[in-house]
Amino acid sequence: MKNVNINLGAKIHRRTLLRAGGVSLALPLLKAMTPAFAKTQQATHAKRFVGVSLSLGLHYPNLVPETAGKDYQPSRYLKSLQDIRNDFTVVSGSSHPGVGGGHSAEGSIFSACPNQRGSASHNTISLDQLMAKHLGHETRFPSLVLNTSGQTSPSYTENGAMIPAENEAMRLFTKLFVDDTPAEQDRQAELIRRGRSVMDTVGAEAKTLQRELGAGDRDKLDAWFTSVRELEGHLVANEQWIRRPKPKVSLEPPVSVPRNNEVAVEKIFLDIVHMALATDSTRFITLHTTGNGVSDIEGVNEGYHNLSHHGRDEEKIRQLGVVEQGMIDVWGDFLRKLKQDQLLDETMVLMTSNLGNASAHSNDNLPVLFAGGGFRHGQHLAFSQANNYPLPNLYLSALRRLGLDIDRFSTTSSTMTGLEVGA
Repeated sequence: MKNVNINLGAKIHRRTLLRAGGVSLALPLLKAMTPAFAKTQQATHAKRFVGVSLSLGLHYPNLVPETAGKDYQPSRYLKSLQDIRNDFTVVSGSSHPGVGGGHSAEGSIFSACPNQRGSASHNTISLDQLMAKHLGHETRFPSLVLNTSGQTSPSYTENGAMIPAENEAMRLFTKLFVDDTPAEQDRQAELIRRGRSVMDTVGAEAKTLQRELGAGDRDKLDAWFTSVRELEGHLVANEQWIRRPKPKVSLEPPVSVPRNNEVAVEKIFLDIVHMALATDSTRFITLHTTGNGVSDIEGVNEGYHNLSHHGRDEEKIRQLGVVEQGMIDVWGDFLRKLKQDQLLDETMVLMTSNLGNASAHSNDNLPVLFAGGGFRHGQHLAFSQANNYPLPNLYLSALRRLGLDIDRFSTTSSTMTGLEVGA
């Protein structure tokens, strides 16, 4: 290999590669790269992100306070959260620009990707996966993508592919906290080695092809090489984790999961999520609730989906309020556990949806509760319900709070107005 001289006194982007003699090598994270990764030490205060998405939204009149600012009067849904009032922010009058289509906008919940005719023809990377791409290598699992009943998720790769969700609580518990047998460890290691072997073969063929391509296609192929090298790095890290014992927890395995009580299912999953964070098994998690049965909830006798499409029927709204209050209360209990374990200040927790008014299939005025992460909370940020504020601004604020020096996310290059970092 030819000698390559680099002035390490200069600032180097963390993605800088050494290219010489036909060989490309990714540099390790050096001190000179820090400015390309984190602007200040304070910016890296938050370490974790949990996104809870509700496929059927929340009834806006029950959620949004009538007054704004620090002295807002709590709405019906928020009265049970007043003991942790200063740990979360209520955001109203926000949505994703260019996103519509009712239920089909689920894919844009965390990507904020504009869609056409209600369906994103090509999605972009979701908030959680962008975080995991840069920081997920520090834990056993770079991220967790979960669903209370189905396999759909609002988590997308940078190539626009949906990541199928884990929807079995017991399987999730086993994955996180039950050691694999030696035979299973050997099997996993062999699968990883085979994967790397396949990539080596494909990579060799692609390099031969590269010599026959034009400049534009060579650039695209070079970007692909970079992705392959990153994936190889993840495989190596995963192989190292295979032999390490998993953490032991006091949480009992979820041997019985109800299917007619969405609130209880959400609690089971968030209890496991809490333990995953407490044991530092992962730091980036999404949980999508897709509407299990609710007939086992006292005072409810209709289906969740039917209640969310209430058509202003008072009895349906009453029953919907029982279900949604339960969802909010479980989310609040999750925050309390993180706070008790001194994790909340370093963990950003977002609850939102792709639907504002589910009964009208509206994607405007989305429900947004944002907690933790070392921000100054205890407020209601009330934006215009007629001319919505860009919700992607909140996402860019979250990314920068993790220390990612990113100029844009989806349709925005601005952080959220009124959301400030605490002292």
